Amino acid sequence: MACPKKKTSKSKRSMRRAVWKRQAALQAQRALSIGKSILTERAKGFYFPEGEENTEDEE
Repeated sequence: MACPKKKTSKSKRSMRRAVWKRQAALQAQRALSIGKSILTERAKGFYFPEGEENTEDEE
């Protein structure tokens, strides 16, 4: 027979949420940094095709 599970305390719940929010903030910061480096054309580790935009305008 199934038994009910114990209730999770507020402190454990808040710790889990804090970890999740910290990870999300770090990912957002990295994405913004990558976007800025691509826009300023300082990106060294990314392949960004430049010739595709010109072909659409000429046609």
